[in-house]
Amino acid sequence: MEFLPVGPLAAAIIVIALAEGRAGFRTWGRRLLRWRVGWVWYAVALLFPAAFVLITGLITMALGASAPGLGQLTWSGLLTVFAVRLVNPLDGPLGEEPGFRGYALPLLQAARPPLLSAAILGVLVALWHVPLVLFGGLSLIGLPTTFAITFLYVWLFNRTGGSVLLTYLFHNSQGTFTVGSVGFAAADAGRAELIYFAVVVLAVLATMTLDRRAWRKAPRPATAVGRFSLRREQ
Repeated sequence: MEFLPVGPLAAAIIVIALAEGRAGFRTWGRRLLRWRVGWVWYAVALLFPAAFVLITGLITMALGASAPGLGQLTWSGLLTVFAVRLVNPLDGPLGEEPGFRGYALPLLQAARPPLLSAAILGVLVALWHVPLVLFGGLSLIGLPTTFAITFLYVWLFNRTGGSVLLTYLFHNSQGTFTVGSVGFAAADAGRAELIYFAVVVLAVLATMTLDRRAWRKAPRPATAVGRFSLRREQ
């Protein structure tokens, strides 16, 4: 059995084709390409994942850990990884975002508040990543981290009026700036992953505390599903 990140993308295409047809694809396509959002949200999408890793690294090193991989990181290397991940359908961002945030999330939010929708989607996304744990590509703490960070994806998606493009950039940045790239070894690596989980949880709690309105009701473009959404969005 092989873990294929392209699964959510393929599932969205199949379901839309069978259940909604051209109208569904038009709505889905607009959501995928929604780029007219404030510049600050581009900054959030690109910089938040890097900030999480930076904070995690600083705390871990303050606790006495060494980071041998830190000196090997270069901007050219990071930009190359970011660019490759942008166009690779067998990687997480392109394989997952069109399905999870592009189709499943609006469907959930059509009948549920954002907080409950995020919790349900978080469980689904975490379960989807279980094979990575079995194959050794993700540590066990990665599953609760995946669940927690799903709330940030939902917050970003709703705050940008249902833009999958922004969650796609967030996902891509998250995969480019990783705790593993810092090079912590053995026990230090495990401690760093726990700290990263705590940093993500604190970020989620910050959005819930400082931006409560975002969790009360999702904007209409972020809840539209199927051919009926075309009339609501026009």
